[in-house]
Amino acid sequence: MRTRTARQGSVAAALLLALCAPTAVAAPVPRTPDTTARDSADAPASAAESAGAALVARRAALAAASRGGGAAGLDFGACPAVEDLPSRVRCATLRVPLDYARPDGPQISLTVSRAAATGAGGAARQGALVQNPGGPGASGMHFPLVAGLPGWERIAAAYDLVGYAPRGVGRSAPLSCTDPAARPRGPVQEPVRPSPAYKQERLAQARAYANGCARRAGAALPYYTTLNNARDLHVLRAALGEEKLTFMGASYGTYLGAVYATLYPGHVRRMVLDSAVDPDPRRVWYRNNLDQARGFEGRWHDFRAWVARHHGTYGLGTTPAAVQAGYERVRDAVARTPAGGTVGTGELRASFLQAAYYDDVWPDRAAALAAFLRGDPSLLAAQAAPDPASAAGAENATAVYTAVLCNDASWPADWETWDRDNTELARTAPFETWANAFLNLPCASWPVRGRQSPAAVGSQPERLPRTLVVAAERDGATPYPGALELQRRLGAGSSLVTESGSGSHGVVGGRNNCVDRHVERYLLTGATPGWRVRCAPHPEPAPVSLDDGAAGARRALLPPVV
Repeated sequence: MRTRTARQGSVAAALLLALCAPTAVAAPVPRTPDTTARDSADAPASAAESAGAALVARRAALAAASRGGGAAGLDFGACPAVEDLPSRVRCATLRVPLDYARPDGPQISLTVSRAAATGAGGAARQGALVQNPGGPGASGMHFPLVAGLPGWERIAAAYDLVGYAPRGVGRSAPLSCTDPAARPRGPVQEPVRPSPAYKQERLAQARAYANGCARRAGAALPYYTTLNNARDLHVLRAALGEEKLTFMGASYGTYLGAVYATLYPGHVRRMVLDSAVDPDPRRVWYRNNLDQARGFEGRWHDFRAWVARHHGTYGLGTTPAAVQAGYERVRDAVARTPAGGTVGTGELRASFLQAAYYDDVWPDRAAALAAFLRGDPSLLAAQAAPDPASAAGAENATAVYTAVLCNDASWPADWETWDRDNTELARTAPFETWANAFLNLPCASWPVRGRQSPAAVGSQPERLPRTLVVAAERDGATPYPGALELQRRLGAGSSLVTESGSGSHGVVGGRNNCVDRHVERYLLTGATPGWRVRCAPHPEPAPVSLDDGAAGARRALLPPVV
């Protein structure tokens, strides 16, 4: 939804040689959309995948113990220039099967980054802390850079900070559904109330996109799933030489962590799950996205209320309704004449959706609205215009997002259900409902048969160690009830830290000192603050541009979660 201990190696090396090495990468053979099939929802296939993942993880653990490298080992060295990482961060590739039911079949390579524990202050090394920033479709390769941010010193002293690009993302067997060069460059004009004709046009586009995924990915398409992401994480843990996983996941990363805990409860050490996705199988993923549209509407109101409180700065009105009226005037204007020639109603909405994710951008967005209504469209054009340099990355992220969500669960196949549910929802949550629906609509005609059933999070046969869930009470992207459901499913050892009255997506890592103290204490000691505790909200942004001196006290944040 829209984050090495020394071991004896001689015996391990001998055992490693006795295991068959995986075969070389095989390019997937394209199939037509109506013949791409997947049978992993069947019990025998699931059992085969589980056995395959266990085998590959054992191989990776033996490779890590022997330091022999090999097909399953991690050999960290200088990062490729394309990763744009400093020399203190080292990179490696991890080989995993495309299909875990065939552990010696076609292999893919996942990119991994690591900053070694600093040991500052004499801190004892506690292992590797692996992070996933969400998406699905986001890369965590830059996560090790947090070692240099204020507030991370003690964690970076005790842990190797490990990021990675999940399968399909970046250079990790990259997935693509369209030619980035062929994507519309804008302006995109979206109607406020989509007509039946416009809906049919978007339905046809969604079918074409789904078919494009099948053509470009071929036989690999069914294997981009949360279950496979969890298996990859299991292998990565083993390849890092860790018996148990210490993990930090944000947004979709919380669902990945919860699925991992369900599949591999005996290999969980500590987990921080920030901005929780509702893991209820009945809500994954169609209903979760309906909930998300409602959540975005609430945060859109929060932004407008903040702007209204600062009418003296922006002059946009003293009520949320007045700010909405100003936004609608801007929307009508860019529908007639795109700002900067590139910002239509679609770009406008996408830009202001960021205000529903992060309150950090509120001053910028309010200033852009105010300037536009005073006759200066340049701020809005600068903030909302698509960046051609990011087109390939955006296309890749969308492709992975779509494939994982569509493969993970069944979606309504009949347009009538989508139309009915979203028409009703748009009456009370108009801001993002239809855009969200059209983003996910390829799942209605997804060309993969036998899609998987969502994992029954919380059904693990053994009790989990203490875990820490963190949530903002007014988060729009992952509404707060999902955090309550995740904590319930993780069991009595789970603790929930709530940032009261706030809604920025991604709480950990610089916004709230109270939250960060709980997270640091948990990661360093394993202690949790209790079943449920609350932290006061972080301060709202100052009603000035982000480069104004009054905003200079802002703390460095983690890269945005998605």
